[in-house]
Amino acid sequence: MIRHIVLIRFRATTSAADIAALFAELVAIAGKVPGILSIHSGKSESPEKIERGYLHGFTVDFTDWAALAAYQDHPDHRRLGAALVAAAEGGLDGILVFDLPLAGEAGGAG
Repeated sequence: MIRHIVLIRFRATTSAADIAALFAELVAIAGKVPGILSIHSGKSESPEKIERGYLHGFTVDFTDWAALAAYQDHPDHRRLGAALVAAAEGGLDGILVFDLPLAGEAGGAG
């Protein structure tokens, strides 16, 4: 399994409703891309308070690297990705992506 972790520093002008709409689009992708196991999104509630401005994020669990690659190539993901970049502080600089292999998965996807 691959856990796709995305942290976002949204611009101050991005409303809570806009963020909710973006996350709703993300959830809608689940039914369109085989190999997605689960999607979780929201705002940090960390008691440590060391988010460094990355107050929102999401995770997508994939069966394997091939499922992650299919998601990356899907037109709905590309459209959502562009919208996230547009809403993030500094564009792409306001987004962190980390792909974590779990349960013995190794290697990477480009």
